[in-house]
Amino acid sequence: MEESGSEKKMEKENLGTRMDPPIGEPEGSLGWVLPNTAMKKKVLLMGKSGSGKTSMRSIIFANYIARDTRRLGATILDRLHSLQINSSLSTYSLVDSVGNTKTFDVEHSHVRFLGNLVLNLWDCGGQDTFMENYFTSQRDNIFRNVEVLIYVFDVESRELEKDMHYYQSCLEAILQNSPDAKIFCLVHKMDLVQEDQRDLIFKEREEDLRRLSRPLECSCFRTSIWDETLYKAWSSIVYQLIPNVQQLEMNLRNFAEIIEADEVLLFERATFLVISHYQCKEQHDVHRFEKISNIIKQFKLSCSKLAASFQSMEVRNSNFAAFIDIFTSNTYVMVVMSDPSIPSAATLINIRNARKHFEKLEGVDGPKQCLLMR
Repeated sequence: MEESGSEKKMEKENLGTRMDPPIGEPEGSLGWVLPNTAMKKKVLLMGKSGSGKTSMRSIIFANYIARDTRRLGATILDRLHSLQINSSLSTYSLVDSVGNTKTFDVEHSHVRFLGNLVLNLWDCGGQDTFMENYFTSQRDNIFRNVEVLIYVFDVESRELEKDMHYYQSCLEAILQNSPDAKIFCLVHKMDLVQEDQRDLIFKEREEDLRRLSRPLECSCFRTSIWDETLYKAWSSIVYQLIPNVQQLEMNLRNFAEIIEADEVLLFERATFLVISHYQCKEQHDVHRFEKISNIIKQFKLSCSKLAASFQSMEVRNSNFAAFIDIFTSNTYVMVVMSDPSIPSAATLINIRNARKHFEKLEGVDGPKQCLLMR
C-alpha cells in the first residue's frame, strides 16, 4: 500500500514528532538515539504464528482499518516509518495463502506517548523455531527488563496445548527475569466464534489462563479486529504504563467539575486510545470509549487521504453536545455537555484555557500540580 507525499505529510502533522533511526540501523546504534528524558517501557507482544499480533498492532499503531490488514505483508514497515513509530528493520513479514501475516524473528518499534513515555514494543515472530530460541539462546535478551507481556491466543487454534506450553514457558522466563512485569492475555479472533457461545468460551479460557499463570496475575481480554474490543484491551494496557495517571485523573475530574461537563475523555493523540476519563453523570453504553476511538481514527484516516487535517469536531442534538478538540501536543479531549444554558463558545474557551495547564502536567517530574476549583 503506497501513500502520497501529502498523506504522509498530514499524518506526521497529526501524530507529532518522529524519532527516526537511519534506514537499516537497529536500536542501540550510534544513529538511533532517543531523547535523554524518555521513559522507555519494554512491551513484549507474543503468540503463535497466525494469532493476529501484527494485524492488531497495525490497527492500533499504524492507522490501518480491519479490512486492510489482509494486505499487510512487509508494507507495515513502510507505514510505521511514515508515522511517529520507529521500527528497526531486523525482521520482516509475509502474507501466507490464506491471508495471515507471519512475523519473522523480533521487530522493535518505539511509540511515543504523553511526552516522555516511550513504548519499546517487541513484536516476536511466532514460528516454532523462533519460539524455542526465545526460551533458550535469546532468553535473557528477550525477557529482561520487561514491563508488560501481551500474549495473543487465536481462540480457534487447533494447537491449544502447544499454545499453552509456549505461554507457560514465557511465564517461567518472565518470573526469572522480570518478576514485576504485568501480564495481559488477549483471546483473539472472537468474531469467529458463534455469538451465543462467546461468553462461555471466553470464561473457560480466562479461568484456564489465570490458573496457569499462578503465582503471577494476568488480565484477560476478548478481542477482535472487527469491533471495539481491541481498543478496550489496548487502552487498559497503556493505562497501566502511564506514570502519573492518578494525578492526571484528579486534574481531569477538577476540569470536568469546573466546566460542569457530563463527561470528559482524554485520548492519546496518535492511537486515539482512551487514557483517562471522568464522568459526572451515568452513561449507559459501556463500550462508548472504544467506539469513539474507532470512529474518530477512521475519520482521521479519511481526512488524511483527502490531504486534510482533522483538528476538532462538534456533534450536537437535542440531548447533548460533544466537543472533540486537540488538547495538548500528545492528546485530544472530548467534552460532553447536556446543559443547554452553556453556549458552545464557553466550552471551547474552557478547553483552550485548560491546555496550558495540562501541557505542564504532562512534563511534570517533580512537585505535583493540580487544577484547582475556584
